[in-house]
Amino acid sequence: MQSKENINITQLIQKNSAIQQVVSNISNELVARREHKPALCKVFLNEFTKTVETDDYKFDIHVEAKKRLPDIIVNKVRVLEGLSSADDSLIKKYCKKRNIGIVFSGGPAPGGHNVIAGLYDAAKKANPESSVYGFLLGPDGIIENECVELTDDIVNAYRNLGGFGMIKTGRTKIDSKEKMSLSKETCRKLELDALIIVGGDDSNTNAAFLAQEMYKDGVQIIGVPKTIDGDIQVRDAKGTVLCAISFGFHTAALSFANSISNLCTDSSSDVKYWHICKVMGRVASHLALEVALQTHPNITLIGEDLANYVDIRRLEKAKQEGTTDYTAFGMTLRHLSRVICDGIVRRGAVGKNFGVIVIPEGVLEFINEIQVFIIKLNTIIAKYNSTHDTDFHSDFPVLEDKLEYLRRLAKTAREEGTFTIWNTRDDDLFNDVPAFFQEGLLTERDSHGNFQFSQVETDKVLMGLVKDYLKILKEKGRYKIGISRDSFNKTLEKGNLDPLLIGPVLFNNFGEDFLIVKDSITSIKTLNQALIRDEIIREGDKIPGPVEKIYKKSIPSFKTQLHFYGYDGRGNDPSGFDCVYGYNLGLTAFSLIANGATGQMAAIKNLEKAFEKWEPIGIPIAPLMRIEERKGKMELVLEKTIVDVNAPCFNIVKELREKWLGAYPGDDDYRKPGPVRFIEKCEENRPLTFVLNELAKEE
Repeated sequence: MQSKENINITQLIQKNSAIQQVVSNISNELVARREHKPALCKVFLNEFTKTVETDDYKFDIHVEAKKRLPDIIVNKVRVLEGLSSADDSLIKKYCKKRNIGIVFSGGPAPGGHNVIAGLYDAAKKANPESSVYGFLLGPDGIIENECVELTDDIVNAYRNLGGFGMIKTGRTKIDSKEKMSLSKETCRKLELDALIIVGGDDSNTNAAFLAQEMYKDGVQIIGVPKTIDGDIQVRDAKGTVLCAISFGFHTAALSFANSISNLCTDSSSDVKYWHICKVMGRVASHLALEVALQTHPNITLIGEDLANYVDIRRLEKAKQEGTTDYTAFGMTLRHLSRVICDGIVRRGAVGKNFGVIVIPEGVLEFINEIQVFIIKLNTIIAKYNSTHDTDFHSDFPVLEDKLEYLRRLAKTAREEGTFTIWNTRDDDLFNDVPAFFQEGLLTERDSHGNFQFSQVETDKVLMGLVKDYLKILKEKGRYKIGISRDSFNKTLEKGNLDPLLIGPVLFNNFGEDFLIVKDSITSIKTLNQALIRDEIIREGDKIPGPVEKIYKKSIPSFKTQLHFYGYDGRGNDPSGFDCVYGYNLGLTAFSLIANGATGQMAAIKNLEKAFEKWEPIGIPIAPLMRIEERKGKMELVLEKTIVDVNAPCFNIVKELREKWLGAYPGDDDYRKPGPVRFIEKCEENRPLTFVLNELAKEE
C-alpha cells in the first residue's frame, strides 16, 4: 500500500511538466540528433541517378568464385551519376513501386540506422507507395519471415542514433539449402524486388551467394559494408582504393580514444597504475592504430607489425653455426612480453611508474605459437563436430574433459607412430599454458567458426608474463624507479646529510637529472653493505633515515588496471562522419536497386578525402572473394583487410613510438581527441589514418 508521501510525489510528477521533462528519456541530444539532416553527396542533389558500368577497375578473380558465382562474377564497378531530368523510360524504371527488404547481420555499428533512413527516404521519394521491410533479429528474420514494414514514425525515431535497435540484429548465416529455400519463400511471399544485407565480411559473402541463388528469381541483392574493426577495405588489382573503410569504424575509434585519453589523464595524475587497454579488432589492428594516433599512448601493439618481426640476432647466431633458425621469423609471446617490459623499465628509470598500453584483441593471432594452437584446435573441433551427432563442447563441457581428449590424441600419435594433428609435443607445450588461457583457446567458436578473441583474456596473458619478467629484473636490480636529483638533494639536506658524499655510493649515474640506484643494491641488506663498504656508516650502525627513504622510493611496484573497449564503442551514437557515411550508403543502395544492379556492394569512393570529393559507387562482390579456412574447411569468403605496415600512417606511428613512450623527464605527449560529436566542427571529420595517408601523397 502506497504511503501518503509516495502518493504526493506521484501527483507532483504527473502535474509538473518541468519535472516530467527532466526525468523523460528524451534528452536534448536525442532531439537534436533526430532532427539533424546529414549532408548529401553531390550526385544525390539531383532528382534522379543512373549507374554506369566502368572498365577502369580490374580484379584478380579466384577460379572458385568464377565457378560458384557464374551469374554475378561478370559484374563491373558501377559509378553513380546524377540527372536533373530523365526520359519517360528511365522515370518509369526509377520510380516504379517497389518492395525492398533490409536486414542487419552481425554486431552493431554506429551509422546503421542512417543506412535505413537513406534507403527509406530515397525509396519513398521515388515512389511513396513503395514499401521498405525491416527483417527482425538479423537473417533469422528472413528465414522465418519475421519483419516490420517501416514507417515515418519508426524511421524518424532512430535517425542519427547508434545501435541497431530499430530492427535488431543476429549472427545466423543463410548457409544451407533449407535456409536458402526458406529465404526465397519469404521473398516470394513479400513480393520483394530487392534485399539489402548490412554486415561484415561474412554477411557480404552471404549477400554474394544470395545474389547468385536469387538471380533467376529477379530478386536484387545489395550488400552494405559494416564493421567497427575496419577490416572491409576494397582495392582493385592495381591497388586503387574503392572502399577505404566500413561505417562504424570512425565512431568506435573515437569512442575508445576518448576513454583511453581519460585514462592517460588519470594515469599521469595518480602516477601509480599502468592501464592496459584491449580494443576490438579480431584479425586486424586498424582500431588500435587509429586509437594510437588519437591518443598517443605510451605503448601500442600492432599485430601485423609483430607478424613481420625478424630476430636478427638469432639469425646471425644460426648463420655462424651453419644453420637456419626459422623460429627467428615472427614474434613469440615471450619476446613480446620482453618488449613491453623494456618500455616499462625505461619509463621507471625517469620516475614514471605508470602509463597506458593499447592492445588489439586479436594480437595473439599474430604470435607464432598461439596461431599454431588456434589452427590445430579449430581443425580438431571442426572434425569432431562433423563426425559425431553431438558437438565437441557439449561432450566435453569442462576444461579437464577437453584436456583429456587432447591427451588421448597425443597418446594415439605416440603409440601408433602415425601422423596426427595433435602430438605429444603439442600436448606438452599446451600444458605449460596457464589454465585460464587453455580455457580461452578451447572456448566455443562463433557461428562462423571463428576463434572468439574477445572471450580470451589477452591482456591477462601478456601481463602475466610481463609481471614474471619484471620480478626477475627487479631481483637483478635492473628495474628501478628513477629519483629526481632535486628530490634526492632536498631529502638528504633535510636530514643534514651530504648529497655529494652519498650520491656516488647509491647511484650509478649520479649527476644526471634522474638517478638510478645501483644494480647491486637490491635490498636493505645490500644497501647496508654498500654504505659500510664506502665508509658512510660503520658495522652495526643503522641506515640513515633519509637514505633508506630514498632507497624505498626506488623500489618499483607494478600495478595494472585492465580495460576492454568494444561493446561500448560499437553502441555509441555515430560521429558526424558515420552519420553522413551511413545515410549516403542508404541512398547508394537504393540507386543501385533502381538501376537494376544485383550482387553489388554499396560503397563510397574517396572517403579518405574531403567530403565534396566523395563518389558513391557499386562494387561487385564476387570478384573480391577468396578461399580461406573456416570451421576447419576451406571456404569461399570475402577477403579481410589487415593493417598495411608499409602505409604512411603506420610508419609515422612507428617513427613516433619513442616519443610517445615518454622515457624522458617531463610531461608525456598524450593527445586529447574529445568526445564523439555529430555536428561540432572540432570533431575529427575523418579517421586520422586517412588524413596521414593523404598528406603523405601530397609530398
